[in-house]
Amino acid sequence: MTTPDISPSFPSRLPNVGTTVFTVMSALAAEHQAINLGQGFPDFPCDRKLIASVNDAMLADQNQYPPMIGIAALRNGISQKIKSLYGHHYDPEAEITITAGGTQGILTAILACVSPGDEVVIIEPAYDSYRPSIELAGGKTIAVSLQVKRNADGHVTSYEIPWDALASAINSKTRLLIINSPHNPTGMVWQTADLERLAQLVKNTSTLIVSDEVYEHMVYDGAVHHSVASHPELAARSFLISSFGKTYHVTGWKVGYVAAPPALTKEFRKVHQFNVFTVNTPVQYGLASYLADASHYLNLPAFYQAKRDFFRSGLEKTPFKLLPTPGTYFQCADYSALNIPQAKLNEAEFCKWLTTQVGVAAIPVSAFYDRPTESGVIRFCFAKQEQTLAAALQRLQSL
Repeated sequence: MTTPDISPSFPSRLPNVGTTVFTVMSALAAEHQAINLGQGFPDFPCDRKLIASVNDAMLADQNQYPPMIGIAALRNGISQKIKSLYGHHYDPEAEITITAGGTQGILTAILACVSPGDEVVIIEPAYDSYRPSIELAGGKTIAVSLQVKRNADGHVTSYEIPWDALASAINSKTRLLIINSPHNPTGMVWQTADLERLAQLVKNTSTLIVSDEVYEHMVYDGAVHHSVASHPELAARSFLISSFGKTYHVTGWKVGYVAAPPALTKEFRKVHQFNVFTVNTPVQYGLASYLADASHYLNLPAFYQAKRDFFRSGLEKTPFKLLPTPGTYFQCADYSALNIPQAKLNEAEFCKWLTTQVGVAAIPVSAFYDRPTESGVIRFCFAKQEQTLAAALQRLQSL
């Protein structure tokens, strides 16, 4: 008698998670040869000097395990950069850890401090890794939504921080609050007054903060990024997350860092050493060498503002209604004013139609909510060559 094969089965840790919208839209763009303004990555090369620095490290045999917390030269460089920009000193030995990108830093921070039953407050629309990371830690996600502002015609004009809802969400069960500025997907940027108001909200609570600041060098029109590192009371309870991938146009390298006070870093590293242990050695040496010259990240706002302004000027020749873009490399647009039947589609279906029929891929902002929240707004990425943006604009201007 033959025993039937039994397929192993087990309950999913993330039963409600499927393939991310970024992967879906990028695959759809490739299938239909559309111009991909959906997923947030540049289509232009990084500085060849950075490549050379990594190559030099490889040839110098810097190819074995580095220290678990990251090489000293890179941690020192990060400490100096944060001090020069935001006025706060992080001890490179006790307060800075090199991570496998910003997303791993976020997951590790959550796993380090969130226990089953703890509440974690996020602000939606939110980067799609936050909620699954909380669920893996056994935490409970408490989502509050940005306030959507509309004009007299009903078109979305801006997003604002929901202070009253945020205040109501924070209680004795709140272990962690995740904030993101400059904000993906809306491009909103927190101001000094916002940080002060946040500090008052969490004062006399045990709430910790994860501050996702991966777009810190993409703030425009002469404004500056306001980091939690610039506010001593917030810095004392925060994990600051940033990424070299966004700053140096090398998203595929997946190297970032987390800066936090010693007590938080101690717990962070306990988890870090067992989920990645450490991060690519020659890339760390190459980044350390390149980071010594601050000119790249200091010039980055002007570099991306030129792309933003070029793209916005082209979109203004279409029926799309543009939202402000004070930060990030994303442009949000309200499509509900388009005089075509497809303007009545929900955001996901509109983006599929735009990709397959117009030949330009975008991301629905509704995808950044746990439960789709329709506002008629989609997100374009303008971190592209001018010729790519021009080609996309030509297609969009046909609408």
